[in-house]
Amino acid sequence: MMAAISAAEQGAQVTLLEPNERLGKKLNITGKGRCNVTNDADLQTLLANTPQNGKFLYSVFSRFDGRDAKAYFEQLGVPMKTERGNRVFPVSDRAFDVSGALERRLKALKVALVRDRAVSLQIEDGAVCGVTGEQKEYPADAVILATGGVSYPATGSTGEGHRIAAEAGHTVTPLRASLVPLKEKGNLCARMQGLSLRNVGLTVFENNKKLYTDFGEMLFTHFGVSGPLILSASAHMRHFDKKEYRLEIDLKPALDEQTLDKRLLSDFEKHANSDFCNALDDLLPQKLIPVMVELTGIPPHQKVHDLTREQRRQLLGLLKAFPVEIAGPRPVTDAIITSGGIKVGEINPTTMESKLVKGLYFAGELIDVDAYTGGFNLQIAWATGKAAGFAAAQNNM
Repeated sequence: MMAAISAAEQGAQVTLLEPNERLGKKLNITGKGRCNVTNDADLQTLLANTPQNGKFLYSVFSRFDGRDAKAYFEQLGVPMKTERGNRVFPVSDRAFDVSGALERRLKALKVALVRDRAVSLQIEDGAVCGVTGEQKEYPADAVILATGGVSYPATGSTGEGHRIAAEAGHTVTPLRASLVPLKEKGNLCARMQGLSLRNVGLTVFENNKKLYTDFGEMLFTHFGVSGPLILSASAHMRHFDKKEYRLEIDLKPALDEQTLDKRLLSDFEKHANSDFCNALDDLLPQKLIPVMVELTGIPPHQKVHDLTREQRRQLLGLLKAFPVEIAGPRPVTDAIITSGGIKVGEINPTTMESKLVKGLYFAGELIDVDAYTGGFNLQIAWATGKAAGFAAAQNNM
């Protein structure tokens, strides 16, 4: 949509091929339906949050950063607000307001919207000259491919764009999941399925070396762990084929070890005559207690007044660093975004034009760029779409 608007604003005659029954299907489910439009960030912050080929985006981000995107949508009549972590959302908390504003702009610019699926490119003498759709052929001076990755295939991002680009001679780097739930080794998490933890600390270890830390909320599931904290962490875990990953959850991040130890002593005084397994109700959610008791190695029915200092230290250690061994990510179809895509070395970083086929442009998740959570991936879509649309129109005037 952004690419089509950008091209039409330059005076180009634009046809938008869309196989879905409505535009912006994936946009409408982002941010749990609230749409995290962008991040209120400058060029350097955007680059720092794009671990995969961020440098490639230097030119497009320098012309259209997160602040520009926020102002752009406000000009389209969608008031914006900035939340924690500089995440930008519509004031209405409705993703449909964002896609609706883009749709109105397309109509105002007289972009022809056609319900058809692109099947292949028509190329003659090294230049694109049209698109073959399922229903008919569309002659064109320039074509922008903006079909998304392979995550959430129900929204239409089925990898078709990668196939079309590959048939035109482009290299597609391996596609894998990013911002994705994680599978555990073993079944500790499965036993706590449905338990949501808020305000916990998370540390990711790669081959026993500290890789990443964060704070927020997460969820135990039948396969492992999910939730915002986990999705963010997964973007840093990029070598499952070669490296081992472990999570450590700080269940009481507000308390340092000394303060937490005092809290344990006071809890244990209160429950002095109880069994250990019945003395943790004030400290932990119910679903977590049996697993915690098992991990401490303390007999569940040992009386609290008989616990040794060493046993208390064991519990304290687990409260500050509850371990989850990670087997790998969930499939890419469960991921929020796709990592991998059309090789950036084959694309002009200023115009988004193919270096192999004249008049062919790329935008968005189709390209081998991806970022952390927080509105950065949509910002990639806006900035690359705007650049591709502008260049495609200018080069064919």
